Amino acid sequence: MIRKLTFGRRAFLAGASLSALLAAAPRALAEVLGYPRALQGPMVGSPGPSHFTVWVRASGAFPVTLEYSTDRDFETVIQGPTATARVEDDCCVTLRVDGLQPGADYWYRLKYNGDADRYQHFPYRTRTAPAGAAEFSVAFGSCCRIQFDADQPIWNAVREIDPDLMFWLGDNIYGDSDQPSVLADLYGRGRLVERLVPLLRSKPQLAIWDDHDFGYNNGDGLSPYKAASLKVFKNFWANPSYGEADNPGVYFKQSYGGVDFFFLDGRYHRDPIETTDNARKTMLGARQKAWLKRELAASTAPFKVLVAGGGFSSAENEEGGDSWGVFLTERNEIFDFIRDRNIGGVFCITGDSHMGELNCIPRSDVGGYDIYDFCSSPLAQMPAAKNIRQTPEVRIRDTWTRSVNVGHLRFDMTGPTPTMTYTLHDVMGEAVWDPLVLTPADLTNGVRTWDVKADPDELKRLERFKRGGGYYGYDPAPGWPSHPHYDGESG
Repeated sequence: MIRKLTFGRRAFLAGASLSALLAAAPRALAEVLGYPRALQGPMVGSPGPSHFTVWVRASGAFPVTLEYSTDRDFETVIQGPTATARVEDDCCVTLRVDGLQPGADYWYRLKYNGDADRYQHFPYRTRTAPAGAAEFSVAFGSCCRIQFDADQPIWNAVREIDPDLMFWLGDNIYGDSDQPSVLADLYGRGRLVERLVPLLRSKPQLAIWDDHDFGYNNGDGLSPYKAASLKVFKNFWANPSYGEADNPGVYFKQSYGGVDFFFLDGRYHRDPIETTDNARKTMLGARQKAWLKRELAASTAPFKVLVAGGGFSSAENEEGGDSWGVFLTERNEIFDFIRDRNIGGVFCITGDSHMGELNCIPRSDVGGYDIYDFCSSPLAQMPAAKNIRQTPEVRIRDTWTRSVNVGHLRFDMTGPTPTMTYTLHDVMGEAVWDPLVLTPADLTNGVRTWDVKADPDELKRLERFKRGGGYYGYDPAPGWPSHPHYDGESG
């Protein structure tokens, strides 16, 4: 039985009033719940001796103000800069405070449209860069896929290492998309990883990209979406600069504690990987390469670090290779320039390979010095045992494929002999190799060090490989396979 419903005029008006009230409810709730606040962040960006930088993504288009103090309780409140979040920038803002003391701790907090964030009750502490030569450390890594690992326990190890700086070497997200909204969503999710958040709020974060945050796998300069990807990248990072005024990209130079770091863009101007490897093929593009040569020649730092998304060794000189291994002509041009201009102190840090690597290009064989290449990968992605098919010029340490990992550079620039000590750490924080120590004297034309610094096992494997055997081959034990190892006679 269906009951017919009838309404009188009074009931109709009452219902209309109720409908109007319910329609207005979302606006009323928005005024109560949609208060100005941080959606992601804050995150500390590029540092300097007299400044620090803070990035944040606001919950709407309104002014964001930074306040800071030399004490945690903000007994003295110093008004910092204000910037207005804009929808076209994904409501991301970067605020820089200048006129500070070098190597000093500062506390900071943010206000959103004049109000404090009710979810972030405490201020955060960061530190300005030292004014000159210093003792400091850098953590670095690559390949951080939140879709694979949303917990990312590697950040526990990084926080225990307690670096002064954190470098992101590409594939910082796995966007694999030409849609800016997809890239922005993944950046936003990554900034909320619980173990990572304390590091973001206290330590400077600097970044370049690789293919998966540039666009699609093995993406290159022919991508029609690269300008849109660059805009998203610039929205979500707080580097000191991005390319040059007349040459887009994510490359820049950062100086810290007496060391110069040259962050390279291996995507925006890159030729397709299948291009014939000759003098015309480029990963950097002519303008970026000229910038790199100019900056290297001008640098007086004892150590000059090339920061790149893919490794400099020949390991990926193969079908489908995506690193400097398939841009060897341009790589050698840069290394020849370093040799011919007598530029000392250069080594490399890289990512992308899904393995921890410590390789060397033995340039001492051609009148230069041996250039070391430290790779940390992945931070949060599946490791890959590509080492069984790839062989670089020289492996200084065996590859690490058992877990995610993070690289750690420790610099001491304060003594008569500057030193850099490198270790790679696994997901538990344990160093997986013996440390490698470099001094400027090791990185001087005519000096050969690779055979002294390499693990003896790696030297034996290299000799076996050169004789035509497998790199990881081995000689059978006497009496193999049936003679007992514990035969009562062997020592």
